[in-house]
Amino acid sequence: MMDYNSILSRQVQEIKPSGIRRFFELAAEMEDVISLGVGEPDFKTPWAIRQAGITSLERGRTHYSPNAGFQELKREICRYLERRMDLHYTPEETMVTVGGSEGIDMLIRAIISPGDEVLIPEPCYVSYDPIARLTGAKVVPIRTRFEDDFRLTADALRAAITEKSKLLIFPFPNNPTGGIMEREDLEEIAEVLRDTNIFVLSDEIYAELTYGDKKHVSIASIPGMKERTVVINGFSKTYAMTGWRLGYAVGPQPIIQQMIKIHQFAIMCAPTTSQLAAVEALRSCDDEIEAMRDEYDMRGKYLVGELNRIGLDCFEPQGAFYVFPSIRSTGLSSDEFCERLLREEHVAVIPGSAFGECGEGHVRISYCYSLKHLKIAVGKMEAFLKKLKEEKHEAAES
Repeated sequence: MMDYNSILSRQVQEIKPSGIRRFFELAAEMEDVISLGVGEPDFKTPWAIRQAGITSLERGRTHYSPNAGFQELKREICRYLERRMDLHYTPEETMVTVGGSEGIDMLIRAIISPGDEVLIPEPCYVSYDPIARLTGAKVVPIRTRFEDDFRLTADALRAAITEKSKLLIFPFPNNPTGGIMEREDLEEIAEVLRDTNIFVLSDEIYAELTYGDKKHVSIASIPGMKERTVVINGFSKTYAMTGWRLGYAVGPQPIIQQMIKIHQFAIMCAPTTSQLAAVEALRSCDDEIEAMRDEYDMRGKYLVGELNRIGLDCFEPQGAFYVFPSIRSTGLSSDEFCERLLREEHVAVIPGSAFGECGEGHVRISYCYSLKHLKIAVGKMEAFLKKLKEEKHEAAES
């Protein structure tokens, strides 16, 4: 009989399954669940983009693309970044990936050797840590705090750096907290990094989703940072194109060339239909970006107000489409809160601990769902919190 434990990679066996997927699968087994767990826009991909994809299929454009992506798309990516983000890249500094997630994987693999240290501000997206560990890296979490609006501070970064520090993952706007970094924050971080040999992976998949007057600023736009940064972005969140699986990376050409080399052997190329549709997205869908962002902003404000009203202290997100309320007042752990809420009220949210140890005591709630959906969920959460208070009262009297 095969001993699979002796065959499987030690690094793979040590990686914990995604906390997001676990609750997604639990919810899928139940009926009438109100799911606020997955960060997938409820909007349809804008019609102009879908039509461009359909047209490409009708014209028989169903073959492989160049490894790094169609030149036409790379040119449009560069124009978009200049127009919307004040970033200046050439097609030679650009590669097209299968979602932003592949770009993250490619850069970490291109940069990291076993024993290197990867600095990761937490709470953060669940994929950074396991991908880094698969390369043999040592992961160094840097805790961000509610008191700092979940920003990475220069002091916290400085304290985490050692002679083995190789890569800083920069996850802003942040999933799960909704925290952002403003220009003055970025300048302080840049000041810490300039005298080091640390490279930066800037995950900017939520760059178009910032609210009020808080326009996104890329760390790559700060003097001295472009040459030490690869920016990862994509189409999933900005254009409601999650199922199209398309992203991109821009950065110094010597780094991008090595990422493309890995991409050639691992993936070959991103989907042709998605690439041709994305050209249309970049050319004609700025108005759709604004409309979706305004809707998310309204939903987020509603949800923050309601969560605070029912007794869950909640930071007002400045980016992305998540809230990260504290559930410490309930006396439950994040896992306990989420499991009971799901089983007793059929509402699915994600434990904060899925996003790093410092996420314990919080839950992540996505508001990329309709207002009607959110209102029903809030009502069920309020009933759940009342039940918990009654249980505490009964326990105190007994």
